[in-house]
Amino acid sequence: MARDQIDMTPLQSRDELVAWFEAGCKDPSEFRMGTEHEKTPFTLEGHRPVPYEGARGIGALLEGMKLLLGWEPIMEKGNIIGLYDVTGGGAISLEPGGQFELSGAPVENVHQTQSELMAHLAQVREIATPLGIGFLGLGMTPSWSRADIPVMPKGRYKIMTNYMPKVGQYGLDMMYRTCTVQTNLDFSSEADMVKKLRVSLALQPVATALFANSPFTEGKPNGFLSFRSEIWRDTDNARAGMMPWAFEDGMGFERYVDYALDVPMYFVKRDEDYIDVSGSSFRAFFDGRNNNLPGERPTLSDWANHLSTIFPEVRLKRYLEMRGSDGGPWGRLPALSAFWAGLLYDDVSLDAAWDLVKHWSAHERQALRDDVPRFGFKSRIKDRYLFEIAKESLVLAHAGLRRRGRIDQLGRDETRYLEPLDRIIDSGRTPAEDMLEKFNGPWNGSVEPAYAEYAF
Repeated sequence: MARDQIDMTPLQSRDELVAWFEAGCKDPSEFRMGTEHEKTPFTLEGHRPVPYEGARGIGALLEGMKLLLGWEPIMEKGNIIGLYDVTGGGAISLEPGGQFELSGAPVENVHQTQSELMAHLAQVREIATPLGIGFLGLGMTPSWSRADIPVMPKGRYKIMTNYMPKVGQYGLDMMYRTCTVQTNLDFSSEADMVKKLRVSLALQPVATALFANSPFTEGKPNGFLSFRSEIWRDTDNARAGMMPWAFEDGMGFERYVDYALDVPMYFVKRDEDYIDVSGSSFRAFFDGRNNNLPGERPTLSDWANHLSTIFPEVRLKRYLEMRGSDGGPWGRLPALSAFWAGLLYDDVSLDAAWDLVKHWSAHERQALRDDVPRFGFKSRIKDRYLFEIAKESLVLAHAGLRRRGRIDQLGRDETRYLEPLDRIIDSGRTPAEDMLEKFNGPWNGSVEPAYAEYAF
């Protein structure tokens, strides 16, 4: 998330929290998609992490991007920490270890997502290459220890860094060593939101397997295909996971509000200061019972910021965020938006996808999610391999995109962006398995070649 929200309207009732979500409902003609992707900066010489400070650091990179793009800087305590496109709505932000994120503008189709991506990468290279900075398209840094990685100067990350070890084994790895690609999609009503949420939660392991490419930690195979996905299993389970209650009767905006009210908070922002309220629920804050802010009531900003610190496999805001995929090479990034738009933005494919998953129990969905980081397509649910479900899901995505009929200037529809996933299915192997084969073959047991083969 590039910017903390700024709306100091005091909250008076739970109904206002529900209304905040309801305001996200759009007519299908107004549906948009937004793609967010992170990439790890590294020094072209020596393949080391890039610090924030210095003439060749992350701060200098952001300053150069500001001059090139003319975007508004996002500042904190005198440091530039991001950029915002006031006109288009896109943004550039920093994750805790310097991971460089483009939060794409809301666009109408995957063709525009692809154009936005290619323009962004060309702009980044123009500034980064003279600074001696490259970018890596993997789900996790393959060679660095946690201690190697610099900390970006953002107040919310200091609070999270202190809190994470209290609630899980891998929270700091999530913050400092992982990269993801996400797509954000709209809903037309509460019922539409519920259906899309359920389908995308159940099928999130498919996306995890299709995009799995984090099999290395500190230079060696880590035993997983998507260690980034495994990290989320023990980061902070009070705010992550598969939300089994979303499949129960009565699911809707109110049910999600009640869930979010009980998720522990990280911070409250007042002016430029982050106040550490970690571990205390938003419900207590809403009732005026936060020990660090006695008697104070939350604002709309506090609610929006809190929702950005909840990390389930699919996150509800005023749109739905697909969160299960490793970051990857540039050619694969638009495929995620194409995959989910094909499934969720076409009613026939959405109904067929629901038929595919509606008989799965909460226990079965959780077991599949637990298995997929290690076993990928070889994971099973009921009597089926995940590979079969992924193949079927991809057929539905193709059909949905064909029916959407969004054509580019050469007469091609959006299905062409699924080609990287078609190749993965044709091979029967996750991207991570290909990387492991290279590691054990032409890479001669070294991850260093990844800095060339998977660079942007």
